[in-house]
Parts: sequence; C-alpha cells; structure tokens
Amino acid sequence: MLVERTIGKPVAVQGIGLHSGAPVSIRICPAPAGTGVVFRRTDLGGFPVAARWSNVARVSYATSLMHQGVLISTTEHLLSVFYSMGVDNVIVEIDNLEVPILDGSGRPFLEMLQEAGIRRQRRKRRYLRIRKPVRVEGGDKRIEILPAGEFRVTCHVFFDHPMVGHQRLDLTLSPDAYAREIAPARTFGFAHELDRMRDMGLIRGASLENAVGFDRDGVMNPEGLRFPDEPCRHKVLDLIGDLALLGRPVLGHVIAERAGHAMHVALVARIMADASLYEVVTWDQLRPAEVQAAVV
Repeated sequence: MLVERTIGKPVAVQGIGLHSGAPVSIRICPAPAGTGVVFRRTDLGGFPVAARWSNVARVSYATSLMHQGVLISTTEHLLSVFYSMGVDNVIVEIDNLEVPILDGSGRPFLEMLQEAGIRRQRRKRRYLRIRKPVRVEGGDKRIEILPAGEFRVTCHVFFDHPMVGHQRLDLTLSPDAYAREIAPARTFGFAHELDRMRDMGLIRGASLENAVGFDRDGVMNPEGLRFPDEPCRHKVLDLIGDLALLGRPVLGHVIAERAGHAMHVALVARIMADASLYEVVTWDQLRPAEVQAAVV
C-alpha cells in the first residue's frame, strides 16, 4: 500500500468478554493519519490506551494492554483483523476492560470493516523491514523472524488430542488470504482444562458459541470444525494480532513452533529493543518484489 488507511464510517457491536464474562460494547471509528490503533475506555472518560508494544501489560491466555493503570484485555483478534486488512488508523471506543469475543474468531470484526468501508489517507505508509534474523526460544518452543520481501507466517502446533496432534500452516499474508484462510478460525480449548482455568479467573464467558471445545474423543460443537486444522489457523490469527503491536506492517518471515502469546510479545520486544534489526521504509523505497507483496 502506498498510503495509510482508515475506515469510512463508525461501526459498533456488543458482546461479552471471553475471560471476564462481562458485557461490553465497542464502536470502531475513523481516525486521522498517523494515529495508529487507539482504544478509548468510554466508561473511564475516554481514557486512551494505544495498541503498541510498550503498553503490553500481561500475556498468558490473551494479550492485554495497560496505560497509567487502565487495562484493555484480549486485544489480539481485533488487532489481527486491522493489521491483515490494512487498516492503520482507528479509534476503538470500549465501555469495559475486555474486547468482546463474539464468535471466537476474527470474522465478525472483518464483517464490521466490510460494512464500514476503507478510506485511503494522504500519509505515506511506513513498513518495518527486518534486516537480521531474530529468535526467541525456550524448551521445545521457539519463534523467529527472518528477512523477507513479504509478510509470511509459518506456524506449527502440537496438542495431544486425536483431532489436533501436529498441525502446520505456511501462508503469505494478503487481505484475501487472511479473510479466506485465517479470519474464520475460532479460539479453542480442552474440556479437561476448564476447571483449572476457571479457578484462575479465566474463560468465565466461554461457551460453544464462542469457542471450539474438545472433549476426550472429539469436537463438542454440534457444527464441528470450520477447517480440519482450525487450531493452527487460530494460532496464526493470534500471532498476527500480537505482531501488530510493532505498530507498522512487517516485511519478514515469521516461523513459530508451538509458541504462544508470551513468546510472540517477547519477539516484538526484542525487535524493538535493537534498531539495527530493522529499518522503516516507505513504498517508494521498496524493491519491486516487495512492492508486489505489499499491494492490497
């Protein structure tokens, strides 16, 4: 993309938080060029919390942001959709602490953007081009990003369940590919973990209407899976949402092996801690292959 983009008109939705179970409403509004993604807690006088890596508060089963003690939780699905659909600048008005889970995927947010329309702005879009490999690892988990002339994601997951096991997906990101292959994939969980997670104060709003549930032998949802490898696709959705905290579209190849939110965010922090690992470039500074990869 040559220039930054925002949405054409405000759009709104209501739902509940996956972990809090609390009702919440959001309204996504157009924003001037250079704004980025900014949450505003309307229940706290419109207090702003920018969606950037320096505001990450905690990561475990979701990615939360905090600024001056004000929290925005479970941001990754919405940020994933903004990033993948090329929306640079929006204000997200929210009246509680957690982004609504809706159906557990990115598809409802994608449909909101389609309803709002996309508007081009005058400011040149700036890309973060990876110059050197960066890796974070621990045990049998790792994530790395390599220099590349496109944004590519390779993801491998393993869960000891007959309907999951080893799953792998390799995808060069474009709005069309994301809308078709990633956005519909829902968050998921396993029945044997429910009590432990609820004891931790998590998934109080979870149900088969907003998540895929796996019991001992199969899928608990009557409608089944949307993709045979839906868990892996949802992990890609989460990964993109966490990488969106870099604040710019990325040119690089991300390889994630059994990684989760904490490792995703650790990679973001490591990149941003060393300016020699990347460079910020505009459209006219991209090589021809990169220009083609950046077209949406």
